[in-house]
Amino acid sequence: MEYSVTNMFAEKMTENVYVKAFAQGVETEQRELPPVVSVLMASYNHENFVEAAVRSVMAQTGVTFELVVIDDGSTDKSPEILEKLSSELRFTYVHRENRGVVATMNELLSMARGKYFCSFASDDIMPPDRLKVQSKFLINHPQYKACFGQIHTMDENGVVNPNPDPRYLKSIPEVSFEEFFLGRKEIHGCSEMIDVAEFRRLGGYNESCFQEDFPMILKLLYEYGKVPVISCNCCHYRIHGNNLSSLKNKETINKIYEGMLRAIDCYKGHSLYSKARQAFKTAWFSALAYNNKGEALKRLPQLASFSMGFVKRLPKLFIPSVFLKH
Repeated sequence: MEYSVTNMFAEKMTENVYVKAFAQGVETEQRELPPVVSVLMASYNHENFVEAAVRSVMAQTGVTFELVVIDDGSTDKSPEILEKLSSELRFTYVHRENRGVVATMNELLSMARGKYFCSFASDDIMPPDRLKVQSKFLINHPQYKACFGQIHTMDENGVVNPNPDPRYLKSIPEVSFEEFFLGRKEIHGCSEMIDVAEFRRLGGYNESCFQEDFPMILKLLYEYGKVPVISCNCCHYRIHGNNLSSLKNKETINKIYEGMLRAIDCYKGHSLYSKARQAFKTAWFSALAYNNKGEALKRLPQLASFSMGFVKRLPKLFIPSVFLKH
């Protein structure tokens, strides 16, 4: 049976429909039932990686799901690859002019038919059972409207680190707004699963920011106080020269820095705002000192403080990155 967006919401589906779809998804063709999970993929200039990303999503089992892909004006062969894959694998695909990742994510969110959604980058790989494990957790814990998980880094050639990134393991079992705001615990933006209706109610992604994940996590934590972080392996996160989070390109550095400060500034009324802003600047200096020492030195007057955190990180500027922990 085909389900259009109009029909799905006209039926006013209850929680029981999604629970039933989850149970049936174990043994039934996932795309023939109402999706429990919508996987939202914004694709941009990842011709070398996008097919593997799509196939890793479409190989998920144990829960009903849909994949929705928007190619955000790629100038490489990504549109041709996705067109062919959409015909073969039967997922929703749109190609249009470039509008940026945040606007694209809001457009994808408007198209989602599932109870829950997760975003997924077009250069990463989704580990088996990710959708099943996270959706089962949220169905079994209806008091939570979102959960996050773990990631394994992966190099450009697809070689996966066998160990999860320890920064996010430290965040199990939960992270509070205060902990994240002050940088004391970390959450990876590629590991989320969120209630669609709730995130729409919160206004979706913040289009005044350059990146989508940091403002999104702050918004969820501020609304709910804390979110669970589970041990599920959610993403093989590919590290390569064109990552949006790369701190090699000056233009990208400026956009990310300004966007993250803008997200923090949304909480000026919070008692921890000043500490959070300084903690972010210290963390930003630390990241630059590892990835781009020239830019770190240039921004030293802008980022420096007399805080113990900054003083402890200052030597990173003078130590070769090969000897440093990221």
